[in-house]
Amino acid sequence: MKLVNRVLARTGSRGAQRLLGWATAVSLLATAVLGLLVVPPDAHQGDVQRLMYVHVPAAWLAFASFGVVFVASIAYLRTGQIRWDRVAVSSAEIGVQFCALTIVLGSLWGRPVWGAWWTWDPRLTTTAVLLLIYVGYLSLRRVADSPSRRAHWSAVVGVVGFVDVPIVHMSVVWWRSLHQEATVLRPGAPTMAPGMLATLLFATVAFSIAYGYLMAVRTRVGRVEDRAAGTILSRPTPRAKVPRRAATPAGTPAGTPAGTPVGTPPSAEDTSPASALGLAAYAPRGGGDA
Repeated sequence: MKLVNRVLARTGSRGAQRLLGWATAVSLLATAVLGLLVVPPDAHQGDVQRLMYVHVPAAWLAFASFGVVFVASIAYLRTGQIRWDRVAVSSAEIGVQFCALTIVLGSLWGRPVWGAWWTWDPRLTTTAVLLLIYVGYLSLRRVADSPSRRAHWSAVVGVVGFVDVPIVHMSVVWWRSLHQEATVLRPGAPTMAPGMLATLLFATVAFSIAYGYLMAVRTRVGRVEDRAAGTILSRPTPRAKVPRRAATPAGTPAGTPAGTPVGTPPSAEDTSPASALGLAAYAPRGGGDA
């Protein structure tokens, strides 16, 4: 745990973020050059196969992101430290983006190869379910009414939701599928040309660097958000000011509003008993006109 905390602290610095940003830009640019200009097109699929150098790394980084959510959620449930919740939600947001990119690129690749934008293939269906699970994870965080409850509920979903990741990976083995089986992580040697395999591995490294950069930026933003929320919650609630009632001078007739000068007759429109007594007090003593 101490080593992980130290790594998170170092990657959160501005210098590390700047370095990761430049490394991300350079590696992604090199991936584009290799995938579009250096390696040859596929013998059967043609140039559309070049989507593999983005589609496959995006899929693996989505799995890795949700794996980080899984580990960070367990760490939060064990320690209760809010930094693990911050890591989990940061990785979940990035994983949702990678997962959505995987589905979009898969549709673009499947249209010319399968003749359809979408089929209810086991790999595609389980990937869509995976995306919905972590979109629900992010939505759940907006429902909880306290930070501790939000973190606890999210951690439970982050642990349980990871169950779908191995199901997605093994779906092409367990069920009949249009999707091709694994060509790299499989028993035996990879079934790819060496140049294509090297480009794919380089693209995976480039996407991993991009993930590290996005995590460094997002966790830093999360620290600022938590600090701002803590400052707002620690501020004392201002008390409402109650206007003071002016004291009634001694000798003022009953029923006279506060602040009325002594000796001022009440209004003639006031017909209350108290005002009648007040008018009687100001009536002439001589009995009036004959």
